[in-house]
Amino acid sequence: MSQNSLFRKKTVADILAQVRANETSSEGQSLHKHLKIRDLIAFGIAAIIGAGIFSTIGQASAQGGPAVIFLFLFTALASGFAAFAYAEFASMVPVAGSAYTYSYVAFGELIAWIIGWALIMEYAIGNITVAISWSDYLTTMLQQIHIESIGLRGIHIPVWMQMDYLSASKGFDEAQAILAKGGDFSSLTPQLMDAYQAWMSAPRLGSFHLVLDIPALFIIVLITWLVYRGIKESRNASNAMVIIKLAVILLVILKEFSGRGLDTRSFGTTKSPTLASRDRFVIVRAVIPLNV
Repeated sequence: MSQNSLFRKKTVADILAQVRANETSSEGQSLHKHLKIRDLIAFGIAAIIGAGIFSTIGQASAQGGPAVIFLFLFTALASGFAAFAYAEFASMVPVAGSAYTYSYVAFGELIAWIIGWALIMEYAIGNITVAISWSDYLTTMLQQIHIESIGLRGIHIPVWMQMDYLSASKGFDEAQAILAKGGDFSSLTPQLMDAYQAWMSAPRLGSFHLVLDIPALFIIVLITWLVYRGIKESRNASNAMVIIKLAVILLVILKEFSGRGLDTRSFGTTKSPTLASRDRFVIVRAVIPLNV
């Protein structure tokens, strides 16, 4: 393969001609246009108010303190420049494909191939992180369901069904090392306690411990099925989640102005034994799955 073929580019005219050919083709390979301006605005809000604001802001506030506001300012500035760049590209190359198509036009096929796979990895890793965080919120919410009339005092999912294999394995090894040195089980951190219990209580297939995060796996499968169903279903679900997320943020702001602010330092923490400070928030967060 020659170097020229690796860096061959597509012109904007060629891409637009290909789009027009697909639209008039009898095979129907073109994408149907179901998104309106309202839906595109909702998608933009969903991308701006991502799940990270719920899953990581608590730890960032606890470790960074008041200085975390500067993180928001710097991130907003960088996001603004990125938005201007995408707006310019989208006006020049008005077709689907995002950064892959833009890099194909600007840099060539090899760079576009690299960026395409980088985007796939980014979405995959990002969704895993958010799914694990959502799983923590869901299991916490279930544990806080109390219905005295039927004697229900929380729904407790086994620990080995709410933790990933590597975290359980590494946590068990660390806990074993501490206990081997004469340490007491009560001296372990909550994370190590959960990892130790998950590893010990998990069913085994030979020497393999069956530890897997069932809620995280469930939400990933659910969102994948929703996206597979079509753009209409994804659009409706995304719009509904945007409304819920905006309502949550307004709730927090109103609580702050009312003088009874929420303790956001515990937001986004995982497997914490002291969950009372986020009881009012976790139920709402648990019903907000991944961005579609």
